[in-house]
Amino acid sequence: MLLASYLLAALAVLLAWPVPVLLARAAWPSRAPAPAMLLWQGIGLAGGLSMIGAFLCWGLAPLDRGLLPAAGLLVHAILGRLELPGLDVVHLFALSLAALLGGHLLLTLARSAWRLARDRQRHREMLAFLSKPEAGPGTAVIDHDTPLAYCLPGAGNLTVLSSGLLRSLDERELRAVLAHESAHLDQRHDLLLLAFTSWHAALPWLPTTRLALQAVGELVEELADDAALRVSTREDLLGALAVVALAGQSEGPRPGTLPGAPGAGAPDAGAPSAGHDDAAAVPVPSSPSLPPGLPAAPPAAASSEALAAARWAVPGGPHEALSSRRLGRLLSPDAPLGPWARRLAGTSAVALVVLPTLFLAAAGWDVL
Repeated sequence: MLLASYLLAALAVLLAWPVPVLLARAAWPSRAPAPAMLLWQGIGLAGGLSMIGAFLCWGLAPLDRGLLPAAGLLVHAILGRLELPGLDVVHLFALSLAALLGGHLLLTLARSAWRLARDRQRHREMLAFLSKPEAGPGTAVIDHDTPLAYCLPGAGNLTVLSSGLLRSLDERELRAVLAHESAHLDQRHDLLLLAFTSWHAALPWLPTTRLALQAVGELVEELADDAALRVSTREDLLGALAVVALAGQSEGPRPGTLPGAPGAGAPDAGAPSAGHDDAAAVPVPSSPSLPPGLPAAPPAAASSEALAAARWAVPGGPHEALSSRRLGRLLSPDAPLGPWARRLAGTSAVALVVLPTLFLAAAGWDVL
């Protein structure tokens, strides 16, 4: 098991710094966001498995058995209060680190999921009170002048629009926005962001978690943009994004957002802006043509400002920040990544997870 612990430690070091740095600096992920997303997931899973496995294998190595028999012997000794002469303080410390790290990761994920479910329920209750019920299935409209659109995943997916957005966009631009938000919901981007946000919250000192959170926040928006472009033109999507982004610039930074990290501490939303009204920053067409089922203006709600403000307290969802990379991708799109390159990225992601699993399996049979 000693060799397995060294191999796992080496892999953990690679996945903690050089690999994520190279991937974060690469230009190809924008040309193939889906394989890039899969690769980031592979880095996260393999990195956590390698760190925990390295401590575990190194701590049990003095027992000179396979991983599973050694773990069973350790549990038997703990329950029976027996001494294991081969384990000194250093090895016991390594075993404690493995247990603490694994438990910390799982508890952070569970805590984040519980808080997210609670915040979403509160947000849904507020929407049920403030939104127009005749907006149509899966859609809620609130009376707010700031153009905003975001999605609320979970039980009964919901897309939330503001009256300011309905007045600011024409029918084609609004269709692009709805397709974008539907992609967030259908592809469950909230679960991806929840996993990486929890990972960063558990290990904020690890560069991988920060880089991964930034990259995943960008990639989910690119994936949603690609879905919107299948049903609308590039000009319509850019026009809609420009309207909402200009409104968002007047709001200032969002509370709880990691500096420079799209999506960190982000709301459970897919909107670029929210907050106080700034109608001067947004051109408002006189009479936009709206898709069937969406009202031109919902009934006034005195607490719509509170809803827009509360929206930022819901974490773990798409953020819709219009970054320079995302804007450049829409203005001057590069050719998509070739099929062989996409397969290579996907295969690499799978290999990253399989490799530490094989090391642990070999340690379990006392091969390494």
